[in-house]
Amino acid sequence: MDWPASVALAQPVPELPTGTDWSYEMKLDGHRMIMWRTSDGVRLQARSGRDVTAAWGDLALAGHHLPAGTVLDGEAVITTEDGRISFDAAQARAASSPTRARRLAAQRPAHYIAFDALQLPSPNGDIRARPYNERRAALLSLLASLPANTPIQAVSATTDRDTALAWYDTLHDQGVEGIVAKRTTSPYRAGRTGAWLKIRHADTVEATVAGFTGTARQPRALAVRLPDGRVALSQRLTTALATRIAPRLVPQPGRAYTQGGDAYTPASGEVIVEAVAGTTRHAVVTVVRLR
Repeated sequence: MDWPASVALAQPVPELPTGTDWSYEMKLDGHRMIMWRTSDGVRLQARSGRDVTAAWGDLALAGHHLPAGTVLDGEAVITTEDGRISFDAAQARAASSPTRARRLAAQRPAHYIAFDALQLPSPNGDIRARPYNERRAALLSLLASLPANTPIQAVSATTDRDTALAWYDTLHDQGVEGIVAKRTTSPYRAGRTGAWLKIRHADTVEATVAGFTGTARQPRALAVRLPDGRVALSQRLTTALATRIAPRLVPQPGRAYTQGGDAYTPASGEVIVEAVAGTTRHAVVTVVRLR
């Protein structure tokens, strides 16, 4: 496999599919991450393809227990003192300098919740073409050999749809943001192919950043171009999110305006964010993460 790996994505649907050829996994509210165990060490890759090893050094250290040649897909999560998964804590870690990331890791260690195996040690190699149920079995076998106190764990999965819906209905407050259904016979393919489907409590859309308010170094809010073509101004960014987005903003001269009449500084480049957005013309837009 070549770095960076292109990731498979789940297609939003209004309800979970039925049938005997589906497996259902908890969707946790963390940061998507590919874990590469190479002969030289461990590298961690964000969904965007960026190297994020420095921010997640505790997970990189844990990854050394994997055999060389392993590549996993999963989610980096951080829990609060009461055991809830905190997306804000994951955002803060991802936006940190290496020094601050080490300090945060000492306070709240991360867990890596693996949900797929993309490559296994020789002689297996790249297994993305194998069906999901074989990759799942390989993942469980691989993780069973890790130390008992490892932060690398397999995501909870079931073939019983009613159990998955019970997770969806009862575990939202614990940080389970939805359920991903995966066709058991499907290979691992990048992008949205229909083999992975998801339901979420608050579904999101991908939007292109058209500009910002505040300064490029300290953006307050983003003007985003939504899938329906309208440009809307987001709610105020969190400090952690603004810190992550700022280095990617390339301001352009002049002022521009949203369809609602709000002024912003235009920005160039292909910066993609994930946002919760209503469907009405003046719906509130909240940016939740950088892609």
